[in-house]
Amino acid sequence: MAMVTRLVAEKPVVIFSKSTCCMSHTVKTLIYSFGANPTVYEIDEHPNGQQIETELKALGCKTKVPVIFIGQELIGGPNEIMTLHIKGKLVKLLKKANAIWV
Repeated sequence: MAMVTRLVAEKPVVIFSKSTCCMSHTVKTLIYSFGANPTVYEIDEHPNGQQIETELKALGCKTKVPVIFIGQELIGGPNEIMTLHIKGKLVKLLKKANAIWV
């Protein structure tokens, strides 16, 4: 888990994604729509992609991608992000992580 921990350190929003995944695209679009600029790792194009996938699975991720961290905290996959958004909690979380200011 050292690699994932290092990749999410000191970044307000990190998305582990695959370049061909439509749900990854949807989650990235949602996060961008609030004015956030997430750090995105396309694990199918990353040289250590298999290791990242193994570490994410060990952290308990239910879906392979997308996997979202906000404020260095594992949020989960698309279901968790959409649930936060519907409940009006996603913007608050992004603000708390200093990913957005308005």
